[in-house]
Amino acid sequence: MLAWYREVEKEDWDTPAKVKEKYRSASVIGDNRVVFNIKGNDYRLVVKINYAYRVVYIRFVGTHAEYDDIDAEEV
Repeated sequence: MLAWYREVEKEDWDTPAKVKEKYRSASVIGDNRVVFNIKGNDYRLVVKINYAYRVVYIRFVGTHAEYDDIDAEEV
């Protein structure tokens, strides 16, 4: 997570396409949310991005099993 954070704090994402350029395995879903696979796909990270202000809000961090129990577009 810390490595991901350090990479992302340097980014200037103003569109979902720019997120995908950096992280091809990321899934862009509804309501400006993006799902990242963390630690060799052991964990999932859901963020909400305010592209206009270049702000990334962490909404969920958990295992794949925990991720299956949430609605990623609602957290």
